[in-house]
Amino acid sequence: MPATTPTPVDSTPVPSAVRTPLVHALTAAVLLGCLAIAGCKGGPDAQAKGKDGDKKEEKAQEAVPVEVVAVANRPVAASYSGTAPLEARGESQVVAKTSGVALQVMAEVGQQVRAGQVLVRLDSDRAALQAAQSAAQVRKLEANYNRSLQLSRQQLVSANDLDQLKFDLENARAVNRLANLEVSYANVVAPISGVIADRSIKPGNFVQLNSPIFRIVDTSRIEATLNVPERELATIKPGLPVQLMVDALPGKPFQGTVDRVAPVVDSGSGTFRVICAFDSAALLQPGMFGRIRIDYDQRANALVIPRNALLDDESDPAVYVVRGNKAARVSVKLGYFDGEWVEVRGGLKQGDRVVTAGKVALREGTDVQVIGDPAAKQVATVAKTGNKP
Repeated sequence: MPATTPTPVDSTPVPSAVRTPLVHALTAAVLLGCLAIAGCKGGPDAQAKGKDGDKKEEKAQEAVPVEVVAVANRPVAASYSGTAPLEARGESQVVAKTSGVALQVMAEVGQQVRAGQVLVRLDSDRAALQAAQSAAQVRKLEANYNRSLQLSRQQLVSANDLDQLKFDLENARAVNRLANLEVSYANVVAPISGVIADRSIKPGNFVQLNSPIFRIVDTSRIEATLNVPERELATIKPGLPVQLMVDALPGKPFQGTVDRVAPVVDSGSGTFRVICAFDSAALLQPGMFGRIRIDYDQRANALVIPRNALLDDESDPAVYVVRGNKAARVSVKLGYFDGEWVEVRGGLKQGDRVVTAGKVALREGTDVQVIGDPAAKQVATVAKTGNKP
């Protein structure tokens, strides 16, 4: 039999351009199969749990941490506040009413003096001599007038001569009183009671007429003058209580009263003057800068919230209230402002929790987490221990 010739096998290599897509296709098919098997093993329950976890995590991330304060009752006062420098109740410049050399200076700066007390003694020798000379002239004219009066009864002196002597005597007496007054001016006295604030004289100095030598301030009562807007004219009256704070004595309030109210409004500034008086108690001094508050109405049991709970909308006052762990925007009707507190006349009730910190990030219905809330702390403790409350 003839021998069978075997069919030759094609040993030509497969090109790389064809082999690469085939490898990629096989790899993708294997990966898809693995994912399908993993999905089948997890089942629908695993997928549902994954979705619920994502929702819970998203909800936890949306809660905004806030600080709250409960609406409560407290006393509030309607007041007007302003600033003014403090002034002494009275002030006087002590001047010399005559000229002369200062022989004695009997007062120092800071010394308390009383009205009429001698502060300086000036050289009065010249004034004393003039007083003695005028006194001698008076005695001479008195003797002449008395003799002429007796002679006039005998009709030996005319009425005209007698009248002339009388006028000369009255003039001499006036000159003598003026000379004695000059002698008294040698003792410079305090015109008011108070404290020596300034002294511009030393012993031995020559003092000119009407030259100032001392300045006295009456610090027994301190005053402050406020320029108040005319809209407050009907509310601020004499006798109202006033509280004063000064920068030089921080944390120490002083009590006073409205002493006087000017009834005329300045047309240029639209203000009127209110003078407040304070007892100095040796602490307040003229020239200090004072911050003054005049209370003109009191409410003993007002419903109040912190001032920082108000939203930045003056046309529509509102706050955020926490209700069921959600923020609710509530419009409020305001009353008096008293420092860091503001009275609420409508929109809230006692016990409502208003947001004081974190309100910028809030909107109506935003989920919130109250920082420091006892209920929140209890929930956190239960979640940590796994026990039921």
